[in-house]
Amino acid sequence: MCLAHLDAAQRVAHHAALSPGADLDHRGTPFTQGLLDELLAALRDPTSGRHLVGRAAFDEARFSGDVQFERVDFTDEVSFGRARFDGGVCFRATRFGSDARFGEMVVAEDTWFDGSDMHAGVWFRQAVLGGALRFQVAEVGGRAVFDGLTAGGDAEFTGVEFREVAGFTGVAVEGEAWFDGTVFHGEARFARASIAQKAWFDGAVFRQAADFAGATLGQDVSFSDARFERGAGFREANIGGDAEFHRTGIEGDVVFRKATFLRTARLGPLVCAGLLDLSEAVFHSAVTIEAAAKDLRCRRTRWGSTAALRLRHAAVDFGDAVLEFPVSVAGRSRPFVSDDGTQPDEPGLTDPRVRVTSLRGTDAAHLVLADVDLTDCLFAETVHLDQLRLEGRCPLPEVPAGIHRRRWLPVRWTRRRTLIEEHHWRAARQHTHGWTPAPADTDIREPAALAPVYRQLRKALEDGKNEPGAADFYYGEMEMRRHDRESPWGERALLLLYWAASGYGLRATRALGWLLLAMTATVLAMMVWGVPKDDPAPRSTGQLTGTGFTLTTDKADPVNPEGPYGRRLSDERFEKSLRVVINSVVFRSSGQDLTTAGTYIEMTSRILEPALIGLTLLAVRGRVKR
Repeated sequence: MCLAHLDAAQRVAHHAALSPGADLDHRGTPFTQGLLDELLAALRDPTSGRHLVGRAAFDEARFSGDVQFERVDFTDEVSFGRARFDGGVCFRATRFGSDARFGEMVVAEDTWFDGSDMHAGVWFRQAVLGGALRFQVAEVGGRAVFDGLTAGGDAEFTGVEFREVAGFTGVAVEGEAWFDGTVFHGEARFARASIAQKAWFDGAVFRQAADFAGATLGQDVSFSDARFERGAGFREANIGGDAEFHRTGIEGDVVFRKATFLRTARLGPLVCAGLLDLSEAVFHSAVTIEAAAKDLRCRRTRWGSTAALRLRHAAVDFGDAVLEFPVSVAGRSRPFVSDDGTQPDEPGLTDPRVRVTSLRGTDAAHLVLADVDLTDCLFAETVHLDQLRLEGRCPLPEVPAGIHRRRWLPVRWTRRRTLIEEHHWRAARQHTHGWTPAPADTDIREPAALAPVYRQLRKALEDGKNEPGAADFYYGEMEMRRHDRESPWGERALLLLYWAASGYGLRATRALGWLLLAMTATVLAMMVWGVPKDDPAPRSTGQLTGTGFTLTTDKADPVNPEGPYGRRLSDERFEKSLRVVINSVVFRSSGQDLTTAGTYIEMTSRILEPALIGLTLLAVRGRVKR
């Protein structure tokens, strides 16, 4: 019979038949606290003073008012499936020796597990708690399942040690949630969980993967001093406030792929020895991200407001990112400082550089790069690259140093900054060595595609009043145009001549060298063929006619020099030739009588050598203009 429907004498007889450790089956029984106390009193162990219960079934039981299970030992499985508590329920100092099942339990007010011990599993699947849940249990030895649990107030799991899988999938907490100091030995599953207010995981330990996929964290979430030993996944999560990772130790990857940050003003400071994945995430508010990671992936990330990424050690992939407002990516030389003034350790992070590896498909109109390494950055297909801002020190790959052999000719590349795509293209040519080859999954861009990239980068620096810094990009643009096989051969020949004469107007030493060589050759040509054998002396003749006198002065034509070439190379002829050449460079006549060959040599010198002087001055100006 139902215990609640027995009269007093029958209940006394029933309780007298019970002994400590007896099994209980009160499914569907309506309980009051008084009725429950009478039942538990019959199971009291006189030695320990605790209430010993064997297998217990309270499925679909109904408890009126506030109910308390105090100092109860459930030595076998206990079940409260679909039980209903009209008030609150407290399991104070209760021990669960086997599985405890609270599936689909309904509690109108708070639920407390103060000082309870659970050496086996616990099941709260689809339970509905109208108030708070306080789970102050030292240890859950078996599987912990809270899937689908709804708590109308706060949820507290401070200091709990979950020995096996802890499932909080689909949990809904209307208040705050505390997991401070909680240890998850198995997987921690918070997929699709919803915490309306703040969530605290300070000092928590996740020994296996932590899964927050699809979770909704309505306000701030804190993982300060926590430790992730197998990484954490926040795929498709919704984060309403800040995400703090002060002094958090993370081994493995942290994935925020497709996550949505609604009012997040700060993410970090986060130290991750693996990958920090923000791909396809959406940031709706202005945010500051502080992260020290081996890799940072921001592919197709949407920045709906301003953002500042302050990074250390990371290789950043910004491919196809969408920037609606200014976004800055800056390298930090010093470790981040937490709010309490401490600096987190950075184990496993040894490369001091912050490297941007790709901007492909990104709209760079709002992008600022400061103190980042662009040695391996892919720029092709970047939109509005001419509006990219580079600040601080942003090194790019340089040409191979030293002398290399191309086919049978020795080659020495003049120093300049390049794009890694040019390295890939040149390395793919069988006769070119010393350039960086392209990775297996990277397309090799032809010169026709790289010339516009150089042009836009040059314009970006020129718009920033950094003409000297833009010179190398102009050189690269001209190089790609010269090597573009689709360009007309006449244009390529002209560019080849421009390159050979002065390095596209950027190599002053080359133009100066050609000038000295041209002047030397002109002097020698003058000495050999241009200066006549002797300076012809004028001869005057006069004629007297009546009272008048007519004077006529004639000058003989210059005589070509004769004899061996060695005799023509005298000091006197050198001085005359040098004077002629120097005067011709500045478009002045030397007044020296020249042979016919010398006249043409001088005319050629007046055209060629001033042009070389102009190229030299142009190269110097290109390097010093501000």
